[in-house]
Amino acid sequence: MEKPLINLAPQEVWEQFAALNAVPRPSKKEERVIAFMVDFGKALGLETHTDAVGNVVIRKPATKGMENRKMVTLQSHLDMVHQKNSDTDFIFEHQGIAMHVDGDWVKAKGTTLGADNGLGVAAIMALLKSTEIPHPAIEGLFTIDEETGMSGAFGLQPNFLKGQLLLNLDTEEDDEIDVGCAGGMDVTAVGHYQEMTPDADSHCFQISVKGLRGGHSGMDIHKGLGNANKIMNRLLYHLDDALSIHIGLIHGGGLRNAIPRESVAIVSIGKADRKAFQEVFQEKADQIKEELRIPEPQLEIKLDKAEKPSGTMPLAVQRSLLKALYGAHNGVYAMSSAMPGLVETSNNVAKVMVEGGHVAINCLTRSSVATAKTDLAHALKAVFELAGLSVTFSGSYPGWQPNPDSEILAIAKKTYQDMFQEEPRVVACHAGLECGILSHHYPEMDMVSFGPTILGAHSPEERASISSVQKFWTFLQAILKQTPMA
Repeated sequence: MEKPLINLAPQEVWEQFAALNAVPRPSKKEERVIAFMVDFGKALGLETHTDAVGNVVIRKPATKGMENRKMVTLQSHLDMVHQKNSDTDFIFEHQGIAMHVDGDWVKAKGTTLGADNGLGVAAIMALLKSTEIPHPAIEGLFTIDEETGMSGAFGLQPNFLKGQLLLNLDTEEDDEIDVGCAGGMDVTAVGHYQEMTPDADSHCFQISVKGLRGGHSGMDIHKGLGNANKIMNRLLYHLDDALSIHIGLIHGGGLRNAIPRESVAIVSIGKADRKAFQEVFQEKADQIKEELRIPEPQLEIKLDKAEKPSGTMPLAVQRSLLKALYGAHNGVYAMSSAMPGLVETSNNVAKVMVEGGHVAINCLTRSSVATAKTDLAHALKAVFELAGLSVTFSGSYPGWQPNPDSEILAIAKKTYQDMFQEEPRVVACHAGLECGILSHHYPEMDMVSFGPTILGAHSPEERASISSVQKFWTFLQAILKQTPMA
């Protein structure tokens, strides 16, 4: 840990966060962090278990005088989103996160920070380690693979937990208490084509879209941020419409739950069309940058010479693909009529890969209304199938329905008001919290979600507010003191 972080308050939380961030923990590859958590629990002499999928639970008895309170499950996920800037030399699978302090913020150096959900994990670890903080019997539930499928939460067995109340520590604004969330579904379109050989006298160019802010494809979907895949497709569509370009490859975006920040395409054109190509490109690039100048001031759209690709797409296939991607909905699809200001349904065109005769498009469709989620997924399916692609749905997970009569919600609201002299915002979020799945496994468990302020999650701009972590830590301790009698 860098020296400036050592002195941050609350020291016990930042100490655990630094230890956690030293362990590589990509989704689907959590073996090392699972072992880290098991060793942590056993070193404290606490009851520690793992289940069949890799979730870890660590139990700690109540402190003196708190034995007759309801047991509390504290839950966060171990994995983190791995995103880095293209000019950052970093291997997530082998390196710990490099952190630094910038004013009131803790940031990483060109990568995601892992505050989502590492600060929640760190807070639970600090509670488990403490010998002075009053609390009822608690169990820390550390789930795996939240970011790429929630397989940890899905795989949780009904008898694995003992808590009656659940505090999920995975939200990102410290004045909010979450009581509901969206469900999600992966939409995947794939196809194949027979490559054509580029003309010998053709000119080849690389188009690059970069400098976008990116962000969480649920929490940030309403902010009007640029989507690199949609920007690239817009450029290619108009270039093809004007000049009949030949696409060699498209590499855009990455994880489904991250708004894509970068895309690269290689195209070839006839020798006689070079000047017109450059003129159309510049016209469209300038238009896009002007449209996005406020939300995306760092957007770069560049044109460079490139080597000839090994093959290009047939024009008919190419045009069908470009039309399908143009028509595929991206961003907010519907706002909630039940909760003003909440995004109800959205889609993120997360990844587009075209190369070597293969096409793959990955989307993540979200909604707090299950039927609306399915409806938008089928709308995407129809568009992609018109282009001759095969479409599959997978990874569907449920939303979390708010419970206005929640006992723990009433306690959290009153505790917040007493501590901070203001009302908390009771909200549902347009993200996939594990509470939706956990509430299906444990329908009698009463739950809320809250956390410190984290900005730019799922992007290299991710940062955590130091003062907010202090606020979150004191709030968490106060709730534990107020838990009801069993």
